[in-house]
Amino acid sequence: MKPRLFTPGPTPVPEETLLELAKPVTYHRSSEAKAILGEVTEDLKYVFQTAQPVFTLTCSGTGGMEAAVSNTLAAGEKAILCTAGRWGERWRGVLKAFAANIVAVEVPYGQAVTPEMLENALKANPDAKVVFSTLSETSTGVGHDLEGYGKVVAKTDALLAVDGISGVGAMECRMDAWGLDIVVTGSQKALMMPPGLAFISLSEKAWKKVNATPVRSFYLDVRRYKKSLAESDTPFTPGNTLIKAQRASLKRVRAEGIENLWARHNRIAAACRAGVQAMGLKLFAERPNSALTVIKVPEGVDGSGTLKALEKKYGYKWADGQDAMKGQIWRLSHMGYTDAFDVLGALSALELVLSEAGFKLEVGAGVAAFQKTYAAGK
Repeated sequence: MKPRLFTPGPTPVPEETLLELAKPVTYHRSSEAKAILGEVTEDLKYVFQTAQPVFTLTCSGTGGMEAAVSNTLAAGEKAILCTAGRWGERWRGVLKAFAANIVAVEVPYGQAVTPEMLENALKANPDAKVVFSTLSETSTGVGHDLEGYGKVVAKTDALLAVDGISGVGAMECRMDAWGLDIVVTGSQKALMMPPGLAFISLSEKAWKKVNATPVRSFYLDVRRYKKSLAESDTPFTPGNTLIKAQRASLKRVRAEGIENLWARHNRIAAACRAGVQAMGLKLFAERPNSALTVIKVPEGVDGSGTLKALEKKYGYKWADGQDAMKGQIWRLSHMGYTDAFDVLGALSALELVLSEAGFKLEVGAGVAAFQKTYAAGK
């Protein structure tokens, strides 16, 4: 059975990127390696939509999140946490590890934290140093209004830190124009790479706070990365084979154009949502994003069993819900190296599996709705 990967990370990787990973390992301090890192850095600035440097960390996206916390908060300083799912809770875990004073703005899974909620929290906590937020809450499919957050936080002395790990590259995100002070992402989502790299960028406002904060990490001290990047280098041994491969995927992003990339994801996401609803299924996220579609498992259907059947019978690997949501939702990624026909096939397979299990639906209704909506979005 041909494997078809539709999890919201890792995601499919383009052929030219995979070929780079098959090449011999080279020395990470060579002039060639430095030139490649320089190219990757410039392309990441384009993806982030920032004039600030973007640092490459050899770690998972969580390492980037830890860098955002450890470099901007002293022990006991107040942080506002906007949490709407498991990845908002990942921020909480990191904040607790660094002894932050956490003020949580929390909503149930499937809902979004609004800019108004954040504004109220900031008014009640004028001593807050950093706001931690999530662009794409992958556990629920919710997308947050980061542009709105930016307008609220810009009026204060606080910083706005963004987990963009599954959002950057799939959703509109303009770091400088929206006033985002720290943006973190990872290689294995919309940037079309295997796991292993994290990327972080900081605004001038954020650097002032970094320089006033005691050093709390050795490996993730962004001051070291800033100093090294001035010479197109890294302070520690980088995953240079991954960086070289990342260059290939970023060139694909450059060729398509970032705004065209956002538009393509929006178009596919809208068509996917229409297809899901035409099948008689319900969306889980009240404010869905363009990186993935999250579907409520209908009553009487074995959620986890359906996903196993999708993979065993048709080769489609979707993602289950996480933690308490396991068996209650299905998560279908359409970010990165995924096109409309890939997602159309995934919906078709779901129709077949549900029909075979006795769920009442009109086979082909979801596929037809996807096509009509996709065509209308041209």
